[in-house]
Amino acid sequence: MLSNLTIKSIAARAVLAPIPRPLRTASGDILAAPLALVDVQTSEGIVGRGYAFAYAPLMLRSLVQFLRDVESDLVGKAVAPRERMRQLDRRLKIVGWQGVAGMAISALDMALWDALGRAVDLPVAALLGGEIKPLDAYDSYGVLDLKTDLAWIEASVGSGFEAIKIKLGAGDVTNDIMIVAAVRKLIGPKVRLMIDFNQSQTTATAIERILRLKEFDLTWVEEPVAADDLLGHHAVRRAVAPVPIQTGENWWFPRGMAHAIAAGASDLAMVDIGKIGGITGWISAAGQAEAASLPLSNHTFVEASAHAMASSPTASWFEYLDLAGAVLTEPLSPTKGKVIPRGPGLGIEWDEEAVRKNAFE
Repeated sequence: MLSNLTIKSIAARAVLAPIPRPLRTASGDILAAPLALVDVQTSEGIVGRGYAFAYAPLMLRSLVQFLRDVESDLVGKAVAPRERMRQLDRRLKIVGWQGVAGMAISALDMALWDALGRAVDLPVAALLGGEIKPLDAYDSYGVLDLKTDLAWIEASVGSGFEAIKIKLGAGDVTNDIMIVAAVRKLIGPKVRLMIDFNQSQTTATAIERILRLKEFDLTWVEEPVAADDLLGHHAVRRAVAPVPIQTGENWWFPRGMAHAIAAGASDLAMVDIGKIGGITGWISAAGQAEAASLPLSNHTFVEASAHAMASSPTASWFEYLDLAGAVLTEPLSPTKGKVIPRGPGLGIEWDEEAVRKNAFE
């Protein structure tokens, strides 16, 4: 019974998980995924799993320690994600949620939902009122080296992906145009193309670059300016219309999303389940997206995001970017450009040998 599930212990471990290809951004390269793995052991023998993405190894020890420190507050409490979120909100109200605390709590929330799904042998998508169905996915790339990386994109399209995202902003505008032109020529006119500036531009340079890239039929332009510059996003959006502006991966919890919607910062919404508050936060985010008629996409966290997207009324393109596959017994892989949620729970099982091999000490 879900009502009887009780938290017995919380364990957290740090790993540097190998990723299939380097993720180059305008702010630096990610060569391996620094992850904090979370295991919630229940008194009934069910284990719920989730993970936090630390972006940089520097953050891993803090994430793991926070998860260990919060254990004493939660042991003996029911596996009731929304109630545990309220409990932690009261505890951290003065400190705030952004940063390590927010990422850790989001990972913990995912593990709690995973435990609930496992307890009744159902995928989380079903618990949320959704169904297991294929999600249209795009393959997500970093900044490209045209001498070596085009073959990867060709392989992605050949495997069935009907959309590709690349990152820009590491060089000058001429370099960006050269990269986008090469990719558009390679993938042809029918494959969708998204670009991501990773917050690298000012309002003025973002407008200039987007207008010069407009001819390449862009499905969206992501985070052209600093994520918290909502007025800047709004100004870019107005200046480059009808090119859609996408943002949201750095919205912290549902309130952050509400501020962005109120500012008219985006034509689309891309929610990071590791920052929005896990599955519990996503539920609120999906409601806001529906109310504002915003097409909703995920940011990474493919295992949990697949369940969240499958239950979202305005679900749009699914970002496929594998962070944890190297430490899972069965990575969530796309089939002909589609991703299908897997259960029970979130469908996460650690490959303990791989976890030990890639442990971060």
